[in-house]
Amino acid sequence: MSTLLVDDIGELVTNDGTDGPLGIRRDAALLVEGGRVAWVGSAADAPAADRRIDAGGAAVLPGFVDSHAHLVFAGDRAAEFAARMAGQAYTGGGIRTTVGATRAASDAQLRATVGRLRDEALRQGTTTIEIKSGYGLTVADEARSLRIAAESTTETTFLGAHVVPAEYADRPDDYVELVCGPMVRAAAPYARWIDVFCERGAFDADQARAVLTSGQALGLGVRVHANQLGPGPGVRLGVEAGAASVDHCTHLDDADVDALAGTAGPDGSGTTTVATLLPGAEFSTRSPYPDARRLIDAGVTVALATDCNPGSSYTSSMAFCIALAVREMGMTPAEAVWAATAGGARALRRDDVGRLRVGSRADLVILDAPSHLHLAYRPGVPLIRKVLHDGVPR
Repeated sequence: MSTLLVDDIGELVTNDGTDGPLGIRRDAALLVEGGRVAWVGSAADAPAADRRIDAGGAAVLPGFVDSHAHLVFAGDRAAEFAARMAGQAYTGGGIRTTVGATRAASDAQLRATVGRLRDEALRQGTTTIEIKSGYGLTVADEARSLRIAAESTTETTFLGAHVVPAEYADRPDDYVELVCGPMVRAAAPYARWIDVFCERGAFDADQARAVLTSGQALGLGVRVHANQLGPGPGVRLGVEAGAASVDHCTHLDDADVDALAGTAGPDGSGTTTVATLLPGAEFSTRSPYPDARRLIDAGVTVALATDCNPGSSYTSSMAFCIALAVREMGMTPAEAVWAATAGGARALRRDDVGRLRVGSRADLVILDAPSHLHLAYRPGVPLIRKVLHDGVPR
């Protein structure tokens, strides 16, 4: 089996739990074998290898883990974005526009969009990505959305409970019954997770609980869109259901924060329910940003993700989200980088990605910069020089 040495690393972010939150090593090297990290240490002690990549003194990080994205869709909502920039409030109602376009699209068109965005994200350093359904909202369209998503990632999420489609507008409970029955059964073979938009104008606590329970009965893990548009029961419902992640968390009260903090284990490794923050959505909707500092200070594990979707956060750039988190959400650069790598892995309950230690997947990015600090220090600059995914340069 061939080996690859990445050496002359000026700053190696390992997230291995030593030497601060990022486990930084200086003047380091890393050996890849069989798509995994086989050795990490000082560049002076680096073993021989079949091939070599010279990092040239630059920083090397784990590949970004984007734990919240909506890539299966057709059309765009640029006009909606322009209207928001002119002062129109975001209500989530535009989702139905994308539903219509997605239902009308062919498999080939949807597959092309997923592939384009997945490649776009990979070029920007995202080596693990979660992809949700949620723009089909029929049994057949939700199943095909997940089938197509599963061609690009193992982290697929059934989001049939995104909004109530127009044809069920006067019968929301009938739609919930459809989601909890034929739809989840059709979706489950292609999904790892189930999600629900527990929000005013979408699904209330009882409806959301029924949806999550139906997915759990089929072995799906739980994720929740929670407290994006205003205060509500979503976060506490997610904690009650043992969710891996509650996402958005823009409007939290003390009880929400306490509920999340209460999922911490005795080993001090963080909370079992992660708060995944999506600053691209706040940027695109001109909404208040989540208070990451409040969550971190309470001991809550925080992840960052893009929420890439055509309506409220049409970005695939995790580096952009890191910069927003530092500028707008009270995070330090180190906290934001950890949240975009190890935090995202926690949100997906993965221990093989988001870090660079022996046995981890060899997913890494080489920056065109000497330090992780530059991801926030130089926003908007294409700093990803090279990406390795499963040990293969991309």
